[in-house]
Amino acid sequence: MLNVGVLALQGDVREHVAALESVGARAVEVRRAEELAGLDGMVLPGGESTTIDKLSRMFGLSAPLKERIADGFPVFGSCAGLILLADRILDPSTDRQGVSQQSFGGIDMSVRRNAFGRQVESFETDLAFKGLPDPPRDARSSASGPAAAVRAVFIRAPWVESVGEGVEVLATVRVPAGGSGPEAGTDSRIVAVRSGSLLATSFHPEVTGERRIHELFIQLIKGEA
Repeated sequence: MLNVGVLALQGDVREHVAALESVGARAVEVRRAEELAGLDGMVLPGGESTTIDKLSRMFGLSAPLKERIADGFPVFGSCAGLILLADRILDPSTDRQGVSQQSFGGIDMSVRRNAFGRQVESFETDLAFKGLPDPPRDARSSASGPAAAVRAVFIRAPWVESVGEGVEVLATVRVPAGGSGPEAGTDSRIVAVRSGSLLATSFHPEVTGERRIHELFIQLIKGEA
């Protein structure tokens, strides 16, 4: 059984633990650097990216996690986790000393925090998502082919504004030009990416009962995807 850590400093920790266990992994809550030992992969949960960044540095997790990611350690980040995996944050928060928030990095992409709007502008929509395992037969949609759409929940979500050559775009969402929300529009925003052993989504698969993205991550750890 794979041992997959969940960074348990803040955010949707319990939801990711449940999702990982439902797809056959052993979930390990991680709060200290020594708890990284023996892990096959790691999940960075949705939450507040600024808070997770500060706490990871306070608890001595930031530097060793950056090193492991640079060495090819498999990591999946949702929402805030996507921000933490970005090499570039276009609108970083700053603390009272003027120090900008940091990320762990690893994915050659530029992201914008809270890009879809405030909490009250949160929304759900169906997304086509490349490379997912087939859903159970009774969950398939004949209109969308063998892989049914992913029901995606966006809560004060970031989006990806640009990616480097080695980054694969897995999902996009259409929004009104210059606006927010799920309505059809003229702008296409990147909301899921993969780069080698790193996987990231702008949305929260852990809160909808969608398990195929966690299954994809497990396959990625095993070298099967």
